Amino acid sequence: MIKKLRVTVDGRSYDVTVEMAEESTTAAAPVPSPMPAPSVAPATVAAAPAPATPAASAPVAAGANDVPSPLAGRVTAINVEAGQAVKEGDHLLTLEAMKMNTFIMAPRDGTVKAMKAAVGDAVEEGQALVTLE
Repeated sequence: MIKKLRVTVDGRSYDVTVEMAEESTTAAAPVPSPMPAPSVAPATVAAAPAPATPAASAPVAAGANDVPSPLAGRVTAINVEAGQAVKEGDHLLTLEAMKMNTFIMAPRDGTVKAMKAAVGDAVEEGQALVTLE
């Protein structure tokens, strides 16, 4: 059986075509004669396109009044703006990672002092997303 896989090594992705050997539930018996060479071409490796890089500026670690990102992902929606009053539990923004959305909620009552990310930004875990006063 032939399978196509994507393998990542040291941060670089490769598309690989491999031939999977058939598995047997019993122990293999010794083969009395040599097996013919497979007619399938050997596995080929092609470099995948480089993954998208995050914004040019380095991520800013969250401070005391910042709402940190709980995971690495991409900002898909922002529901607040600077100067807006928020209550604990209000939906601030949405992150997407691995095809799943994570809602970032206000950890306490306050006023949005600054937005530290924009829609489309790639963010790292622990990076400041919003600053509350």
